[in-house]
Amino acid sequence: MVDVKQVADAADMIVNGYAFTRCAEGFRVLNLNRPDRAVVFSNDGKVLETSMDDIEVRIAGDYLEKNRKFMED
Repeated sequence: MVDVKQVADAADMIVNGYAFTRCAEGFRVLNLNRPDRAVVFSNDGKVLETSMDDIEVRIAGDYLEKNRKFMED
């Protein structure tokens, strides 16, 4: 099982219960309230892997696009 506190502490950004972390593929997103739900987005926003339903992927993707500027160096 995922250690939610560890993921949250290592996250680059947390928005409304979703932890966003940069990775080699692009961005990993974990729903901290439902740790069995995650998605990996490419740098251009395409879904590479997911255990989320379509609606939740859309929500996480929207949060990423609206807040990506806060994750820039």
